[in-house]
Amino acid sequence: MRRLSSVLLVAALSIALCAQGSFAKEARDSALMDWEKTETFRDRFGGELRITATYYSAAYVEALAQREADKNLWTANELEEFKYRLLKSVEFDKYLPFKIHIDNKGPSMHMAPFGSKVVLWVGNKKYQPVNYDPTFNFRLLGEREGFVYFPRYDEKTGKPILEGAKLIRLAIEETISPILNGPVSFVWDVTKDKLEPFTGKAGLKLELGRLLERLDKLAKERDSLEKRIKEIEEEIRRVTARIEEIQREL
Repeated sequence: MRRLSSVLLVAALSIALCAQGSFAKEARDSALMDWEKTETFRDRFGGELRITATYYSAAYVEALAQREADKNLWTANELEEFKYRLLKSVEFDKYLPFKIHIDNKGPSMHMAPFGSKVVLWVGNKKYQPVNYDPTFNFRLLGEREGFVYFPRYDEKTGKPILEGAKLIRLAIEETISPILNGPVSFVWDVTKDKLEPFTGKAGLKLELGRLLERLDKLAKERDSLEKRIKEIEEEIRRVTARIEEIQREL
């Protein structure tokens, strides 16, 4: 009887763990889908254009890293190391990264200069890309994939541009393809991105790198200001000396 009870207990625990794992997988897959958007367009000649835009939010990076960890049976340290490398590769601490995948089965596309064809709207503010994959400037038949980067922080205030934002919209001009009759837009609800990006070892390492870079920049600014102050003080001494010479002659 005891043996039967033990077997039943083990079976119940196994079922519970499987259910928990299945629920976690569904939640993770849902998180990935939240940040990946696809639009498909067709013309009357049978041409088809499919564009997928993926916003690498903190929640997306977390879900992507967890998927790889589950697939490869990583340890917690291996997960954090992968997450750090991923965050570093997309320069998450400086920019808002968007991966663009274009599958063109229609007329050839001419997108140069691509940087002037894509914008990010945050509320009523429009931002131009800071950088993007240069291959988007080349004629395209078939598939192409690359990243487009927008500023994470406001140039004047230094504050995150997503602070207080609810929706963001990535817009691509219709001039990139004859198939399009209007701009292509992808909208994300950034209120869903509740994860703090700089948590765990990966986030702390990334923040440390950003702070060290900021410290180096401030040190250079300080040295430049100190040099300027010395130049001003030297000029004050020269002007004062000349004033005293003139006063003695009067």
